[in-house]
Amino acid sequence: MRRTMKRGLIALCFLLAACRQDMHDQPRYKPLAYSAFYDDHRSARPIPEGTVARGPLRVNDVFYSGKKDDEPITEIPVPVTKELLERGENRFNIYCTPCHSRLGDGEGMVVQRGFSHPPSYHTDQLRDAPIGHYFDVITNGLGAMHSYAVRVEPKDRWAIAAYIRALQLSQNAQLSDVPPEQRDELMRNK
Repeated sequence: MRRTMKRGLIALCFLLAACRQDMHDQPRYKPLAYSAFYDDHRSARPIPEGTVARGPLRVNDVFYSGKKDDEPITEIPVPVTKELLERGENRFNIYCTPCHSRLGDGEGMVVQRGFSHPPSYHTDQLRDAPIGHYFDVITNGLGAMHSYAVRVEPKDRWAIAAYIRALQLSQNAQLSDVPPEQRDELMRNK
């Protein structure tokens, strides 16, 4: 009996010691609440001059939006290199081919299984679309297509847009598009 009382008393001491409310009852303000303490009556203090922001610094609006003055841009804002096109092909094959197919004709695997048809990149309307349109659609989505902004970083979105343009050129190329000095070689390899 005496032993049980001791154990109960020890348990009661532990329970009472755990019931402190210091953290819960400390003075604090809700964000942007009124404060009588400061002369400007704001509880949230202004950011000190010289504070450095965290996260990516988005100085170039055209690079991150694909638009200038709310209109899609017509030139890719990054150098178009072989490496960029290869990266674009890689990212396109990962993110775009399930719906658009490797040819960009809108006959991807999910379409063959009943999902809605995306447009073909090889229509006149999309061949004539400015390059910023593709970046904007990848970023914000369009129709049944969801935004890929979280999954595909901006440089990769430009790589995909560049690859789409190369894909359009490859599927609609004419012999007259080939420089004269290379036509003979092409005709020999035919």
